[in-house]
Amino acid sequence: MNFTAIDFETANHKRHSACAVGIVRVENGNIAVKKAFLIRPPESYFRFTHIHGITWKDVRDAPTFRDLWPEIEPLITAGDFLAAHNAPFDRSVLCETCRFYGIRPPSVEFKCAVQIARRVLGIRPAGLSNVCRELGILLDHHQALSDALACAKIVLHAARLDANVSL
Repeated sequence: MNFTAIDFETANHKRHSACAVGIVRVENGNIAVKKAFLIRPPESYFRFTHIHGITWKDVRDAPTFRDLWPEIEPLITAGDFLAAHNAPFDRSVLCETCRFYGIRPPSVEFKCAVQIARRVLGIRPAGLSNVCRELGILLDHHQALSDALACAKIVLHAARLDANVSL
């Protein structure tokens, strides 16, 4: 099983306001790469600092998404799919941020760990904190790398539970 788990944090309601990303590559069913990046969004307005703790001061000297793209694109496109907890959100952030910077969004399948937790693991509610609690996964919620790592572990747990199950 080869895939990448991804988690974005955004500065505000604009989907292209990514201010952090966590990326975890899984190769042959094992966690192989863990990377986290702060991202300087296109504007200094932060609405969600109370959720993730990131401020404009933290990212004002960070690279933009366009600057990071050469490093993160190979990690995102190398696997069979991307996994995210609440995949519609992370997919929209990836696509909208790419479009904002004139980057063609990657055409990679997304799998949603919320749906996997519900359908395969039978866990409800399927919020990341609850799923991690049920599975004994350590989580520093809303820290992009911790969230991406937790997502990867959820997908791996589901795959090991029943290798024939369709994620």
